[in-house]
Amino acid sequence: MSENTSKHLIETFPNGLTVVAEFMDWCESVACAILVPAGCNYDPPNRLGLAYLTCEMILRGAGPYNSRDLIAAFENLGAERGESVSHSHTAFSAATLASSFPETLKLLAQIIREPHFPEDQLEQGKQVVLQEIYSVEDEPGRKVMIELSKNALPVPWGNPGFGNVESVQETTIDDIRRFHGRFYQPQETIISVAGKFDGNLLLEMVSQFFGDWQPNEPPMISEGKTGDPVLYIPYDSAQTHIGLAYPGVPFRHPDYLLALSGVNVLSGGMSSRLFTEIREKRGLCYSVGASYYSYRDRGGVTCYCGTSADRAQESLDVLIQELARLSEGITEKELELLRIRAKSSLVMQQESTNSRAGSIARDWYHLGRIRTMSEIEAKINGLSRDAINDYVAAHPTGPFHLAVLGPAPLEFTAQKSSHSQS
Repeated sequence: MSENTSKHLIETFPNGLTVVAEFMDWCESVACAILVPAGCNYDPPNRLGLAYLTCEMILRGAGPYNSRDLIAAFENLGAERGESVSHSHTAFSAATLASSFPETLKLLAQIIREPHFPEDQLEQGKQVVLQEIYSVEDEPGRKVMIELSKNALPVPWGNPGFGNVESVQETTIDDIRRFHGRFYQPQETIISVAGKFDGNLLLEMVSQFFGDWQPNEPPMISEGKTGDPVLYIPYDSAQTHIGLAYPGVPFRHPDYLLALSGVNVLSGGMSSRLFTEIREKRGLCYSVGASYYSYRDRGGVTCYCGTSADRAQESLDVLIQELARLSEGITEKELELLRIRAKSSLVMQQESTNSRAGSIARDWYHLGRIRTMSEIEAKINGLSRDAINDYVAAHPTGPFHLAVLGPAPLEFTAQKSSHSQS
């Protein structure tokens, strides 16, 4: 498949790799995001954290470079580099001046395709991942949300990307090489580019650096079950940390923007409902909020509340009440604030090649097309109070999964969430 317009370039190569790009000729920079279908969902059950550790080891030398030379090569190009592991992908990104982009893309290709995986640095790589695991114990708010995800989402979607201590410690360099050989492949890989670049040169470079990359069959994910609706984690503290989750629609769903709007009314700033009602008016907690997440075929909402142990039960009760009250609808003032925040985000995206490269990669993965800025703006302007209110009335929050980390469990009866079960 090939598509080339004055605004966008889209090309799918014979090996299954797709380039999606947006011309931003007023910029002097270029940003690139490469999504490789090697996320932590593909970790074997006895090697959780393997995708994460593989990403860490990839940076320890590739192509003609050892680990130090590789870092220097990016710095000499003035490239800002980043890596991350999600459930579906391992992502590599870089932003640099347009003149340095060809060499930057070549470096990205080398770390993805030609990593050394030096066995003598495996222990250091493991320590980086283990420190990430250990750090969770010092962050109870983060810990409760990790445990909530593990309980509320089916395996492997709820697994934390960094795995667990036992799996990481037992991982061998051969495990890493096998994972790389199986999942680092062009089929379903997305290369997203935004900024000032020559389209023909970009396709030539991708063909040169990735054209002979051999594909594998896309893997299938075997899903497990979700956990119990209520999870209590004993924690000796004067504070209690509350996590609450409920399902929603994914990014590709026609009603996604309506669902997201409802959540942004709950937690879209200091004037949002959760902040105002729970923290400001009642003084029940020091932190509260909600966020929307989306994978390709499922979405949902997670809420967090950090409070003192003696006010935890009331905080939970009011949180559930506010979630239930959303089905009564939003006000015109709340709609106006939604639009303002959305347009501000859109303006900042227009001014950042990094942000735009990430956005069009997400569009292609979830939607199979690129949304233009004018299309997104039209959808924002087209939001109506009636449409949002009809949606939240027809889709009350719930059913809930609750995780509590603190000195005592909290009461969480079916009656408190019965509005979502009926």
